[in-house]
Amino acid sequence: MGKKKYTKVDIKRIVKDEDVKFIRLQFVDIFGTLKNVAITNDQLEKALNDEIVFDGSSLSGFVRMEESDMYLRPDLSTFELFPWRPHQGKVARLICDIYDVNGDPFKADPRGVLKNVLAEAKDLGYELDLGPEFEFFLFHTDEHGHPTTTTHDKAGYFDLGPIDLGENVRRDMVLTLEEMGFEIQASHHEEAHGQHEIDFTASDALTAADNMVTFKLVVKVIAQKHGLHATFMPKPIGGINGSGMHCNLVLYDNHGKNTFYDEADPDKISITARYFIGGLLKHAKAITAITNPTVNSYKRLVYGFEAPIHIGWSTSNASPLIRIPHVRDGNAIIELRSPDSSCNPYLAIAVILKAGLDGIISKEMPPAMMSTEDLNKLIVAHEAKDVLPGDLNEALNELEQDGTIKEALTGIYSSYKKAKSIEWQAYSKTVHPWEVEQYISKY
Repeated sequence: MGKKKYTKVDIKRIVKDEDVKFIRLQFVDIFGTLKNVAITNDQLEKALNDEIVFDGSSLSGFVRMEESDMYLRPDLSTFELFPWRPHQGKVARLICDIYDVNGDPFKADPRGVLKNVLAEAKDLGYELDLGPEFEFFLFHTDEHGHPTTTTHDKAGYFDLGPIDLGENVRRDMVLTLEEMGFEIQASHHEEAHGQHEIDFTASDALTAADNMVTFKLVVKVIAQKHGLHATFMPKPIGGINGSGMHCNLVLYDNHGKNTFYDEADPDKISITARYFIGGLLKHAKAITAITNPTVNSYKRLVYGFEAPIHIGWSTSNASPLIRIPHVRDGNAIIELRSPDSSCNPYLAIAVILKAGLDGIISKEMPPAMMSTEDLNKLIVAHEAKDVLPGDLNEALNELEQDGTIKEALTGIYSSYKKAKSIEWQAYSKTVHPWEVEQYISKY
């Protein structure tokens, strides 16, 4: 789903021709939660002239009460009709950037944070493309419509119906996404019961982040239409695999050349790719606070469930943090396997790119690749060196000590750290069912 070239005239014509009644002006808060200001078609002209105001003080981590007025500036390339809405009085959306009353980009706008890092990359002669691999669960809802953790199927990896009862739901998701311009690369059942994966074609980093936000909305809406709940929670059920969001990365130069590829290298990857990997590994612990931002994220990042634990890389083994898929036709890709879908995609991509760029700038060579034998030894020994943070608090402490990654989050770091610290403290003070089960009789 690449960028579309729309003008204001184009959008006004489509709104009229397609009988669009409502337009949702969308943006995300610092946690990546999708928000919108809904306007009628009568207000479209005002919206296209960047004159729609919203109260920023009502959103977590945005602004103080005396700075509440924020302006929404629609990105015309993101205009899209919602296929699941009525044929009469249709609904469309525009993803927006946030500006303050002085006409300056709002420093705590996650989309703006990503744009700033993309500008740094452009100054260095690079552009990042990213393709995500989304995993999610489909669960039943109860009589009140609330989600349960009861799955609707007993299928496994790559199974088909009738065992995979989610096949029709997933099919509707794919068809809806394609109607909205997504090019779906893969759609299949994952290993755990009720777990699914849908992958779509890579695009430039900003478009990718917009697509990721849109993707999650579509999946949830279509699941709801089938009477199910789709969740991107990293680990909804203990004892089985969690859901990740592997990110496939390619860095292009100004001429559109894949800078990660080198024909002369035995592994077909360039020195630029190695530096980029070096940067990712160097900052891995800090960026985890952004790419894995919830208490629950760290229930996925544990031994035995295919999620990465060790900070390393390999071309032959899928277990480390970074994997280099087989290079074909000059298409060298770096796959970062740790992120999950609870992240804010704008912030996650910003810190991933910042880490990689720092590796290039400082010529950070990565350590030797990890072999299967190396990993097996570490897993058996439960070796604690060079592993990802064990919980959200540890990740936040790593972020606090990493000036490079904090720099990427300028304008949003303090609010993010404060909000996530409060989340950790609330979790730490809660008495959980496991504790009661283990201790109430024993003591």
